[in-house]
Order: sequence, then structure tokens, then C-alpha cells
Amino acid sequence: MRKAVFRRHLLFVVSLFVNAFGVAFITKALLGTSPITSITYVLSLFTALTMGQWTIIVNVLFVLLELFLMNRSWLRSEWRLYLLQIPVTVFFGLSIDCSMAMLHWLNPETYLFQIASLVAGCVILAVGIALEVKMDVAMTPGEYFVRIISMRFKKDFGYVKLGFDTTLVVLSCIVSFVFMAGIYGVREGTVIAALIVGPIVHVVSPRLAFFDKWLPEARKAGGGPSEHIVVTIAREYGSGGHLLGKMIADELGIKLYDKELIRLAAEKSGIDEQYVIANEQTLPSFWLKYIFSQDYGMPLGKSLSPDDVLFVAESKVIQEIAAKESCVIVGRCADYVLKDSPNLIKVFCYSDYESARARCVHEYGVPEAQAETEIKRTNKSRIAHYEYYTGEKWGEPHRYDLMINTGCMALQVACKLVKDLYAAHKLQTSSSKQL
Repeated sequence: MRKAVFRRHLLFVVSLFVNAFGVAFITKALLGTSPITSITYVLSLFTALTMGQWTIIVNVLFVLLELFLMNRSWLRSEWRLYLLQIPVTVFFGLSIDCSMAMLHWLNPETYLFQIASLVAGCVILAVGIALEVKMDVAMTPGEYFVRIISMRFKKDFGYVKLGFDTTLVVLSCIVSFVFMAGIYGVREGTVIAALIVGPIVHVVSPRLAFFDKWLPEARKAGGGPSEHIVVTIAREYGSGGHLLGKMIADELGIKLYDKELIRLAAEKSGIDEQYVIANEQTLPSFWLKYIFSQDYGMPLGKSLSPDDVLFVAESKVIQEIAAKESCVIVGRCADYVLKDSPNLIKVFCYSDYESARARCVHEYGVPEAQAETEIKRTNKSRIAHYEYYTGEKWGEPHRYDLMINTGCMALQVACKLVKDLYAAHKLQTSSSKQL
């Protein structure tokens, strides 16, 4: 355990340096710098202090301001996380100066070279952020300050972060204009970095899963004891996934969880059940979520976004259910939430358009004129929700045990296939217990 904790803290330190190197790389592109470091970069342009030194000063100021926003109970419960900001700040500031010195050779002369350097810096920064969030050891003052504001005024972390970054950029422009009679250090690169780092983090994060093997305690037991077998059903709208799930549950004598998860998630999260019904699997588009939320630096469990709170609540409910009984779970990214479960049967239901339209009209009661629009809208929402929270491709055949085309296969046949697979898992479980 101590070895794993050491590894986690070591990788967190590495992530801070990677972040600093990414910031330096962006800055050396000469198209501005990232929003969070814009004020420190501008200050370094007309003073004797370096960008790293100003980073330490400004971040220590954030740490002091946090005291005026925190009450005693917060400080008592988070004193370790609060104090860790100091060494994190010092190391991060020194790392920025070190990275700037290491990149002394980077002086792009053409605009194309500047853009390429900027994008490379954004990728480096995104890798550092993804690793930092994965290690979840501490938070930089910029992130922690925003979190405290979010908690104090009960606002969404992502949107407070957006306002905070925007304020820093505006302040940087004002300081630059007052002391240097022009706008320096804030350019199109600042905007580009704000727009693309979040989506890159989203792409990079799943690729860091190999660290889970290096950090045993980080692996979550997504399911329960090995004797419990869980069937998860992901489905296109109109493919009859719920009907298939009910049929499987009845045949196997186990419970089906679909709409009931809404009530359970509402109870766990404290979110109104009607809000859950309206929003549980709908998200803004991928780019809008990342550009306007800017919450890529906050672990889901610490986020104040209702979308994130709801996803975490549903995930916990799914894990608790899988830990206590065999069952069938429809939707809710259950195949991903329970990916480490030893006895998981992952099914994906899809259908041709005509079959899906007919089922929507005759079984779901959707007006025929609206069927096509409803199918496209619902599938688009499911894709966005799944890929945003898992980083995986929805409907990718290699992710599932069974791909079932309910347009050309009767649900009874599909049910038998799942039953046979369930029986095989149960036999294997029994054999393992005897051994």
C-alpha cells in the first residue's frame, strides 16, 4: 500500500511538471499563453520577476483569499488539501521557469510554426491535466480557489471556472495596456488554448488507464462478489432494449433495473426526480460542454455540475446493486461503470431504421410523423452522454459480448442467446468456487 501511495504522489509531481512544460511550450509559441497563466506572463513582461516567480506570488494570493471564503468546518475537514497548495504552488512555479529555460531553443519564426508549437503545447498541457486529475492527490490554487467559490455561492464549478479564467484574461489585458501601452501576452493563442485543451483532455484521459495496473488501490471494483452475474444492455432507440431486458430478467428470475434507477439515483444525489427524468441522459454537445464548462480539471466526484453529480450517483447505485445481486441493467453506461466486474455480460441492441420506426410507432406510441426525428435525437443524446463520461465509443463491437440486430432477430431468439451466455458464466463461477 505504501508503495502504491508513493507511486501516486510521484506521478502527481510528474503531472505538475508536465503541466508547467505545456504552459511554457504554449508561451514560447509567441501567440499568448493559457488563460490561467495570462496574468503572470503579462506581469513578467515588464518586471524583473520571472513568469514562474509571479505564478508563486499570485497563487499564494489565491490561497490567502480562500481563507475569507471558507468557514471553520471547511478548513477543519480540508486542512490537508488546503495546505498542500503551498508546496504545489512553489513546485509549479519553479517548474515553469525550468521549462522556459529548457525551451530556450524554441523560437518559431513563421506563423505556421507558431500554431504548430501552440497545438503541441496544448497537447502536453492536456496530458498533464489528465494525469493530475487521475492521481487526485491535491489541487492547484487556481482550481481550489474556484472550487471554494463554487461551494460558497453554490454555483456550478465549470461555469465559475470559465468566469474566473475570463476575468484573469481581461485583467491581463488591462494591466498590459496600463503598464505597456498596448495588449501584450494575450493573443489568439490564449483563446485557442481555452477552446481545445478541454476536449484534448477528454481524448487523452482514457489512454491513461494503464496506470490503474501500476496503482492497484486506484482500481475500483466496479462490481460485486464473483457469484453475481450482471447483464448490461446498451441500445439504440427503437431497438427494443428495454423489452429484451425485461424478457431476460423474467426468464432468469432476476431483477430488471431501468426506470427504477431514476428513483434510486435521485435519492442518492438529492436531485429532484423530475430533473433526473428530464436530464439523466442528455448533454450539450461535446464541444459546448467542454468549452463552456471548463471543468476538465475537476474529478467528477468533486464537481458541482448537476450532470456530473447525477452520473456519479447513478454509477454508485449501479455498483451497489451489482455487489448484492445478479440482475439486468438497461442503459446508464452500466457496461463501463462495471467494467472491472468479473461476471459481466455486455449486450448492445441495434436495428435498421424501418424496424426501429415501426417499433417506435406501434409499441412506444410515438406519432409516425415524429418517429424519425425522435430516433435521431435520442441516439445522438445517448452517444454524447456515453462518450463524454466514458471516453469510449458507443456501439463499438469490440466493447460488447453480444451485438444483437433486433431488426432481423426476434427478441425471443436474442433472449435465448443471452440466457445461454448467462448459464456459461454461472457454470464458470461455480467451478471457480469449488476450486
